[in-house]
Amino acid sequence: MSEFFFKSGTYAISITTLIFTFVPETYFQRKIVLNRILTLFVVFVIVVILHLLIILFRKNIIIKGHNYEIKVEYGDIFKMKNCKKVINFDECFTTKVGDAPGDIKPTSVCGQYLKLHPNLDIEKIIKKSKLEAKNEVSQYMGKKRYKSGKLISNGDDLLLAFAKLDADGKGMFFSHKEFLNCLSLLWEEIDKYYGQKDVCIPILGSGLTRINETPLTQQEVLDIIIGSYKLSPHKIKSPYKLHIVCKKNNDFSLNDIGKSI
Repeated sequence: MSEFFFKSGTYAISITTLIFTFVPETYFQRKIVLNRILTLFVVFVIVVILHLLIILFRKNIIIKGHNYEIKVEYGDIFKMKNCKKVINFDECFTTKVGDAPGDIKPTSVCGQYLKLHPNLDIEKIIKKSKLEAKNEVSQYMGKKRYKSGKLISNGDDLLLAFAKLDADGKGMFFSHKEFLNCLSLLWEEIDKYYGQKDVCIPILGSGLTRINETPLTQQEVLDIIIGSYKLSPHKIKSPYKLHIVCKKNNDFSLNDIGKSI
């Protein structure tokens, strides 16, 4: 809250200074000092209201750096247009949707994608992408597993090997280091596949990533994703950008980006 009023005060002082610079003193009549203080107060109130409205109704935020741009936005990744979409699967590229522990949950990004593509031939896509399985099999039924962070291409969809599986087929926790390694590989893979298009990703690892045994919130995971991308040598080159698409909920806000790290 103090940061909010500090920024509002800074904007108000800047606007008021411009007013005093270009408006003649005669406009303020005889009680120049009093009228200037009153002007500053009125400008401050207007700025606070406008600033508050922007915060309440903000739908996206742009983060720019040297030759890259990240757009974090509320939305539905499946409704994004003119971009490549990263869809996170598990390490085995499971395609069965259901409620059993080893099934893909229908409400997940992967589950929604599979419902939109009921005839997806994942083995054919893996073979076409020439993706090699890891030497160690998954804990889940000894299935082939693929390195977290690797992508296979299905048109404009980039299917991501992501969550590790336990013996029951449920997603296992990532350590902080494992998550960073996965992201580092993902940026390298995106650099290879984006092909002069924007790339959209969901917030990856929320609920699956932990530091010192403590699961991270969606807000914390987002900050780690942004920080990892900034440090990576592999970026989507301008004028194309990385979109991080997220859903609005009570535990997350675009206005709190960067505050958890």
